Amino acid sequence: MSASVARIRDSHPEPGATSWPHDADHAPVLSIGRVVEELKTEFPAISLSKVRYLEGEGLVSPARTGAGYRKYSAADVERLRYVLSEQRDSFTPLSVIRTQLDALDAGHTPTRRRVAQVVSSEGQTVSLGGRRAIPAADLSDLTGVDMDTLERYSRLGLITPDLAGYFPARCVQAVSTIARLEGSGVDVRVLRAVRQGAERSADIIDQTVSSQRGRGRGADRERARARAIELGDLFAELHRDMLAVAVSSLSDDGV
Repeated sequence: MSASVARIRDSHPEPGATSWPHDADHAPVLSIGRVVEELKTEFPAISLSKVRYLEGEGLVSPARTGAGYRKYSAADVERLRYVLSEQRDSFTPLSVIRTQLDALDAGHTPTRRRVAQVVSSEGQTVSLGGRRAIPAADLSDLTGVDMDTLERYSRLGLITPDLAGYFPARCVQAVSTIARLEGSGVDVRVLRAVRQGAERSADIIDQTVSSQRGRGRGADRERARARAIELGDLFAELHRDMLAVAVSSLSDDGV
């Protein structure tokens, strides 16, 4: 073992075996730039800032050199790959991914969010995967919400199809949640305000990252997209935290 690697390990004394994946190499020898290179092919939007953001969220813990530089291990790369795959394929929130990683660290099998799937007319199961838009019939199949109810949600402005009648794939989770709220007695007409709030947040994010798009170069667009995703996660966490504060302040008579 080189003296430099030994110093890095001394600065990061927690043994690698305590974090998942347990059987991967935990030697901290990769720079953050090398980590991005390792993941770039599979996740084109990955960036230095995205990796740092995930570190700040406690999803990966690189070692530090005496000069303060981050050093990652092969195990860290696999953790990042897990996080990015969950976000891309299952739209899993970071808070849920963090819980999953905690379970893996403890040697348990985490509870995974169901990846949305559709069944073709030939009876074959097809993963939603990277599909960005789906027809109303598939959205109905994925959520268990009938077509009349989807039409009602659309008229209320809760979901909006494109000109071809397709819905964003992320509507799967939104429609499922709307249906659960309606089943719990919530008048879904008031949820229009929730969508408007989300759109206002998206406008703020767009204004924030617009300067990063540069002149439309591919690399600039990818960096801006990665930054927008990071900010979206932060806005979602802020909304959840503020809602928790507001709910906790309700009087006993109010609930």
